[in-house]
Amino acid sequence: MAGSHPYFNLPDFTQPSPPSTPPSLPSHQRCRPSDATKGLLVALLGGGLPAGFVGPFSRMAYQSSHLPSLELLLCRCLFHLPIALLLKLRGDPLLGPPDVRGRACLHALLNVLSIGCAYSAVQVVPAGNAATVRKGSSTVCSALLALCLESQRLSGYDWCGLLGSTLGLIIIVGPGLGTLQEGTTGLYTALGYVLAFLGGLALSLGLLVYRSLDFPSCLLTVAFLFGLVGLVGSVPGLFVLQTPVLPNDPLSWSCVGAVGILALVSFVCVSYAVTKAHPALVCAVLHSEVVVALMLQYYVLYETVAPSDIMGAGVVLGSIAIITAQNLSCEREGQVEE
Repeated sequence: MAGSHPYFNLPDFTQPSPPSTPPSLPSHQRCRPSDATKGLLVALLGGGLPAGFVGPFSRMAYQSSHLPSLELLLCRCLFHLPIALLLKLRGDPLLGPPDVRGRACLHALLNVLSIGCAYSAVQVVPAGNAATVRKGSSTVCSALLALCLESQRLSGYDWCGLLGSTLGLIIIVGPGLGTLQEGTTGLYTALGYVLAFLGGLALSLGLLVYRSLDFPSCLLTVAFLFGLVGLVGSVPGLFVLQTPVLPNDPLSWSCVGAVGILALVSFVCVSYAVTKAHPALVCAVLHSEVVVALMLQYYVLYETVAPSDIMGAGVVLGSIAIITAQNLSCEREGQVEE
């Protein structure tokens, strides 16, 4: 038969061939980013980088129209209030479940105090230095609080990254602290650094409280409570302690809008990241805010950036790379399912 000849045993090209699919790996060989990896990447890209613009924009608003810090905090809180619509659509209580409502309000209060201290500090000290002190104190306090209260252990690489980032912050802010002027100017500068430190302490406490919250729509609830508590606290304080100012130029309004949007994005990303990774590591990755603030301080605000600032920023970036590389791992899908 002709069909039995080897030359005639050819494939039938008139019939469509089934699509070729790459061989699938067994489930135990597939991997996906671990929770710590996802948390640190969200903290870096969504938390640290947008937050680096907040300090310089706040300083620009103050220099342009002398916008007081409490009024800037009030404007930022207004961006959090529309989240109530999302909670209503989901059918969740605005203030959270009754059994965790106190802790949720405490978290909001600590964050309002942290942001208020940061906005006050950035008006009397350079934006990069204020962010440096705030992030440095939050990292150290988060590490100590997590070790004392949560008994969480860090690896040797993590400790190396934490110490390196803290050293970088000391390199940045150390020369400025050693050359404080005498008199009223030096007193206000020292007060600005104290406020920045207290802001970092309040931030670390707030992150620790947030890790203890576990209920549906937790992230949306704490974001709304931040706006509500900040609004209730800043309105009386604005009229008692400061003088309200209505911005009369487009630059101030643009800065206020940018601060509100970027700060909201950073708040949500940091709150998510701290549930996935160690709070001290999240704070260390957030040191990227300092590098962004220093760049804007030099290129946008035209303020002096000393060689020590550049050296410290390099140390901070190297420490972030160590922490991120140490925690860049993948989980086997088969293990996760088990």
